[in-house]
Amino acid sequence: MHFEDAQAEIHRLVVGPVDNNVFVLRCKQTGDAVLIDAANEHDKLLDLCQRLGVRKVLETHGHWDHIQAVPAVRDAGYEVGVTAADAAMLPSYDFVLEDESVVEVGRLRLHTIHTPGHTPGSMCFLVEGSPVLFSGDTLFPGGPGATKFEGGHFPTIITSLEDRLFAGLDPGTVVMPGHGNDTTIGTERPHLQEWIDRGW
Repeated sequence: MHFEDAQAEIHRLVVGPVDNNVFVLRCKQTGDAVLIDAANEHDKLLDLCQRLGVRKVLETHGHWDHIQAVPAVRDAGYEVGVTAADAAMLPSYDFVLEDESVVEVGRLRLHTIHTPGHTPGSMCFLVEGSPVLFSGDTLFPGGPGATKFEGGHFPTIITSLEDRLFAGLDPGTVVMPGHGNDTTIGTERPHLQEWIDRGW
């Protein structure tokens, strides 16, 4: 168990050659769950899906290391969602994630926050009523995700961090990124100008 409170439990699995974090968010009241980023090692992910009651899969963005297991989870009957802007990066998908919408996971409500910059369609997910943000590769301990890849744009990711995450989220919000360790909004927010000055 990676995180637990009265309404939710979160499990984390690290997979693949670049140590991707895969998260399962589960509603304690209903047992329904969602998997965030079908990254790699599909056998492990499918086992997790079956054990924890996963109903669907949400992709934070379309980079190769976050989508390797997408065909396998779809073949097993799980629907996969991704933003329209990143959909072409996936081999296949089932539904499109819209900005500022709600994905229901049992009785949990997961709010979508479009945060372009790492990719045009990068998406973060905020758990309503629990202090948790799944940030994909938009925010890490120590700064924003890389923007040197095709479709990446540094000024855009800075705007996403400033306007979509830092401006509205509580400092105590736990940030669970696509790689590495958790951090909090309050830990990272004071360093925004440093990141702008260094340029990455």
